[in-house]
Amino acid sequence: MASRSPPALGGPLLAPRLSPAVPTWHPTRAEAAPMEFSELIKTATVENVLLSRPGLPAVRGTLCITSHHLLLSSSPRGDLELWLLIRNVDAVEKRVHNLGWYQPPRTAGSLRDTRVSGSSGTITLRCKDLKVLQLEIPGMEECLNIASSIEALSSVDSVMMMYPFFYRPPGLRLQQGWHQSPLERHFQQVASQALLRSSQPLTGPNRRRCREDEKLLGTILDEGERGFIIDTRSAQAAKQARMSGGGTEPKSSYPQWRRLHRALDRGRPLQESFIRLVEACAEQGMDRWLGRLESSRWLSHVKAALSTACLAAQCLDREGCKVLVHGAEGTDTTLLVTALAQLILDPSCRSLEGFQGLLEREWIQAGHPFQLRCARSASSHGRGKQEAPLFLLFLDCVWQLSRQFPFSLEFGEQLLLTLFDNAYASSYGTFLCNNEKERSLCKVKESTHSLWAWLNQPEERQKYLNPLYSHNPLVIWPSVEPQSIQLWQGLFLRWIRPSQHLDEAWAEIRRLVEGNNSSSKESTGKRLSQSFPDPTAGTQNGR
Repeated sequence: MASRSPPALGGPLLAPRLSPAVPTWHPTRAEAAPMEFSELIKTATVENVLLSRPGLPAVRGTLCITSHHLLLSSSPRGDLELWLLIRNVDAVEKRVHNLGWYQPPRTAGSLRDTRVSGSSGTITLRCKDLKVLQLEIPGMEECLNIASSIEALSSVDSVMMMYPFFYRPPGLRLQQGWHQSPLERHFQQVASQALLRSSQPLTGPNRRRCREDEKLLGTILDEGERGFIIDTRSAQAAKQARMSGGGTEPKSSYPQWRRLHRALDRGRPLQESFIRLVEACAEQGMDRWLGRLESSRWLSHVKAALSTACLAAQCLDREGCKVLVHGAEGTDTTLLVTALAQLILDPSCRSLEGFQGLLEREWIQAGHPFQLRCARSASSHGRGKQEAPLFLLFLDCVWQLSRQFPFSLEFGEQLLLTLFDNAYASSYGTFLCNNEKERSLCKVKESTHSLWAWLNQPEERQKYLNPLYSHNPLVIWPSVEPQSIQLWQGLFLRWIRPSQHLDEAWAEIRRLVEGNNSSSKESTGKRLSQSFPDPTAGTQNGR
């Protein structure tokens, strides 16, 4: 009998079996490891492994390592299963314990011999989605082999050896759900568009000019009209970029455009902020936790991103001016600002379908390097230069909008969590590679399934809808005051604090909304906003 596929999108960490009488997998018939992976798996199966997770009861069972998954089936009934995509592992920490010692007496001319009579080991897996798993494994050799296998399998760099190229979910077909050239349609309408984005101009230290750029930006504006260029670097950083060939638009060459600098951190500073925030969330003492939360500066990054997006939106909506946004390469903070500005201004981007199109156009096809930026999460012991949680920062800003405008977004928090999980480790090919050229060379659209195809199935789609949604044709202006920017507890605390009561509350809200008329939405929403006070509200997060 063929083994069951892993739960889509990660699924529940430990899921009940469909039927106790029908086994769903067994180590001897788990997914076969291709030749490229078999040599990386030093030990494939270990019995009597104890799985521990914060706030949940421990589970003992059989552990199996396959080419792409870590599987654990509870013993003796096997009524619970763990499916963990190994690509999700960010760091592996191992510790060996000696259970007993034997020391024979010293004889003349001999050294005392010390032997281990029993040993075990503990492996702590820190995952990219911020969950932490602890595995107690009997046998020192088995522990070290399992740890080595997970480290090797989670570090495979070849895109075409990743799980999306092997995953075939039931009910979906290849090439289903891939968006058809929204970027091309976007540029076909450029004459009527007011929001533009680009990389930095290559003026260099000699202040070179590009007549084509000057002409292009000149034709966008009517005679006497002015536009704004929002540079997401500081003036000093933009000036320093000239030494390496970059720079800014000279005022003399772009007389109708006014340049505004709004510095947004990216790269290493943003990654370090993410790491410090995750460490703070694991802190037990309230006083120290609040101090570490503030010192992480993550909420300051959220405020800065929303403030810059509001600036772009105000130039468009209130000043009636064209806006060009750029940073350095135009694939990081540039996309953060343009995507948020469109959510603020355009109600069509707040629908589930429109939001998917926004992500496809402003992040995926525009070339955000997901493979580089999401190679590691917050727990990796390696400190690469390319990792940066720009997409997570965007999702956090969207969550802030959903919190402040609970009726205006058709999708809910569960969609944002799913997008975060899949950006770092996925069964689908949507976030693979760094740009469209790489995806074309790897034949991603021909060989992997689209995340959108899975999400848009009727039975799945319902899980991600906001039951309080009511179409709002107006612009939504978020508050960026310190008390308004709150910690996204649903993500940063989801594996630390049980979410059972929140899940039950949302289930009740959905039931009330579905069973009552639209007037119940408003009263239910007011009760919701009053029921869950946030302990971080009012902290010095934006100063």
